Amino acid sequence: MFEHDVLVIGAGLAGLRAALAANQAGADAAVITKVHPVRSHSNAAQGGINAALTDRGDTWEEHAFETVKGSDYLGDQDAIEVLCSEAGRAIIEQEHYGVIFSRDENGRLGTRNFGGQQRARTFFVADFTGQAMLHVMYEQLVKSGTRVYEEWFVTSLIVEDGRCQGVIAMDMMSGQLHVIKSGAVILAAGGLGRLYEPTTNALICTGDGMALAYRAGAPLMDMEMVQYHPTTLKSNGVLITEAARGEGAHLINANGERFMEKYAPNMMELASRDVVSRAEQTEINEGRGVDGCVLLDLRHLGREKIHERLQYINEVSMDFLGIDLAEQPVPVRPGMHYQMGGVKTDVDGATPLPGLYAAGECACVSVHGGNRLGANSLLDTIVFGRRSGEAAAIYSRETARADIPESRLSVDEDHIKELLGRQDNGDTPAAIRLELGTTMNDYVAVFRTVEGMQTALEKIRGLNERYGTVPVQDKGKVFNTNLIATLELGFMLECAETIVVSALERKESRGAHFMTEFPQRDDEKWLKHIMVSQSADGPKLDYVPVTITQWEPQVRSY
Repeated sequence: MFEHDVLVIGAGLAGLRAALAANQAGADAAVITKVHPVRSHSNAAQGGINAALTDRGDTWEEHAFETVKGSDYLGDQDAIEVLCSEAGRAIIEQEHYGVIFSRDENGRLGTRNFGGQQRARTFFVADFTGQAMLHVMYEQLVKSGTRVYEEWFVTSLIVEDGRCQGVIAMDMMSGQLHVIKSGAVILAAGGLGRLYEPTTNALICTGDGMALAYRAGAPLMDMEMVQYHPTTLKSNGVLITEAARGEGAHLINANGERFMEKYAPNMMELASRDVVSRAEQTEINEGRGVDGCVLLDLRHLGREKIHERLQYINEVSMDFLGIDLAEQPVPVRPGMHYQMGGVKTDVDGATPLPGLYAAGECACVSVHGGNRLGANSLLDTIVFGRRSGEAAAIYSRETARADIPESRLSVDEDHIKELLGRQDNGDTPAAIRLELGTTMNDYVAVFRTVEGMQTALEKIRGLNERYGTVPVQDKGKVFNTNLIATLELGFMLECAETIVVSALERKESRGAHFMTEFPQRDDEKWLKHIMVSQSADGPKLDYVPVTITQWEPQVRSY
């Protein structure tokens, strides 16, 4: 049996920042991750990280207002104030850690424009900002001597005496399950993009953290708010960063028109993501698309600027489509990108389950509300990663730990034996996973209908029944990826049900949630969060008011 003061699940930016903060607060912290830390999905963040630095004439209050507006007034304003007021400190700290941010012609930290914001306040490292930050944070973790359980898979959280006291986890190299006791646990396990096909998300983004919390009794919040990014490649869902539009790229339809003029005359291509995605989908649905896409045109930016600031996406475009962005437009369409909802937390990462904290995409502080502003996600990871690490360290120091009975391990062992003992029936986890992904993309996407979502819910529940008998072909112990994929699928199906149940409940259109039958935002009835908890009768819904501090809801236009 292993034991630590603080155990962090996930080694992306939120997890690494949380572990460092816990260590700096005097705790014995450890990280457990199913992949090597620098393979975490934070790697994929391209465009940048937002902060209002006062030497630019910017203010955190302006950043906060635009985040509130971007959230379609569903974001909790006290949490957004924390996010934006601490952003400047977080950026400078990252530079001191060693992140080589791109500079302007005067040698100062450079900024670019990003959607939903009037000012250029997005700091960046070309178009691979997340990767640059992740590598630097991992260097800091190595330097700190923090224990990393690398390629370990968490199967469940341990709850004793009403508190989270550790995890059951599998060492993938041996296939053996272990108890890891911990005074506090921080979930930083990332998003759930693989519920959808296609998606910009990595194969590892299977909603593990959200499902672990849900099963342990912690509520999820804002799960219906799933962000579709406006610019993903048609063939495979690969992300083409918003930085392209920040640098001046245009969206055009089959007629060569810059169609955003109709939908967001002031901000054009730099309106918030939900607005741009709906505009694109409308153009496609009304017959002005190009083979189910619209076109992103960068030709006027010139080869030098593309190579200096957008080299990665040019390589992606060349590799997958043979298109040089300096010479021709690239076909793009809205694609699933980010989960605004997640495990409900306060501004210190604490969930309603004592001893359990969460940060990053798997958490819902709610700073993103109905729609996340581009480049606020990296900021979210490091601000709330640090705060959750500090809070968890204090909690673990002040709270007595319970004894964990050996029988607790046998529950998970028996489950895995049952999975491995199933007889071949011709079904596979991959087949169920693909059907889940296409179902979500068909019915719970940019535009949603009551009938479509009811269809999705029936299909998900049918897939869950199939999951109850799906065989694991590989019966081995060493790196049994077939078994891991089957366990992940269980997490995914639970998360999918919470999304659809919450979306059916919200009878209005707000942010990323657009219901064809209820096309208007309804502040009188729905200016509130939907919380979903697990119960013996299935998902149980509850409501929490939105925290408003200084910005009353207004008509949202760009």
